[in-house]
Amino acid sequence: MSADRLLVPVANPETADRLLDTAVDLAADRDLELLVLSVVTVPMQLSLSQARTSLETGDREELVDDAVDRVRGYGVDASGRIRFARSVASGICGVTTDADAEVVLLGWRGQPRRRDVVLGSHIDAVLEDAPSDVLVERIDRDRESVSSVLVPVAGGPNTRLAASIAGSLARTHDARVELLTVVSDRTETVVGDARDLLTRTSPELGAVSSVEETVLEGPVVETIVERSERHDVTVVGAAEGGLFRRVLVGDVPETIGREADGTVLMVKRHEPVSSALRRRARDRVGSLFR
Repeated sequence: MSADRLLVPVANPETADRLLDTAVDLAADRDLELLVLSVVTVPMQLSLSQARTSLETGDREELVDDAVDRVRGYGVDASGRIRFARSVASGICGVTTDADAEVVLLGWRGQPRRRDVVLGSHIDAVLEDAPSDVLVERIDRDRESVSSVLVPVAGGPNTRLAASIAGSLARTHDARVELLTVVSDRTETVVGDARDLLTRTSPELGAVSSVEETVLEGPVVETIVERSERHDVTVVGAAEGGLFRRVLVGDVPETIGREADGTVLMVKRHEPVSSALRRRARDRVGSLFR
């Protein structure tokens, strides 16, 4: 089975449409089938097989059916699925594996960070364990029309994925794209390296009608957040840097995700490292600080 599906977990009809708008844009441009999922969490005292016959799922089925109908109305192939699982994250990751999904699109309300939780418990777990690329969209605000997309550029595979996703959105809406990198000073060498980075990143957008490459000086987060006020969507790649929960997305992308204007998408490319290896490495490092 080819990895030609975009998985969209939905739980709330009030926010599902915001997520589906982005999903349809990406699926249409990338020729992906959209798989709408709702996960029913099952308490430990109940077996999964018992849950299928004893738990009421009518609301979930209606939510999924409505979402599938809406997506098909845009001419995008779609199907729906209900998954019984012990946790939302395990259900999402299980279906991602079963369906050989290329990418998962998650919704995030931008809630304040809690101790040991970055974006949310199930979002963190999916970012850590999903066998696919993961996109996290902030959905606590309505998305207006998309005429411009901002892509902060730092280098690495997540930046390339961010540019690719931004290109899909730009093509769907005939929007312009601004690639932005922020430097600490404007010496000739620093600016020259920054412009080279933007030039190397630009092809990842694909064919888009308008691309602007910008180098700005200043504090990274504040400069990007201020620049986001000029755009409808900001697509930012997760920070590079390891296997551990604290760098699931990184401080800079996370802060941009919370503070940037308009719609924000944080993106993380799948790294083919086993979950067991990640856990062993994380536990080994954690033991050094006990």
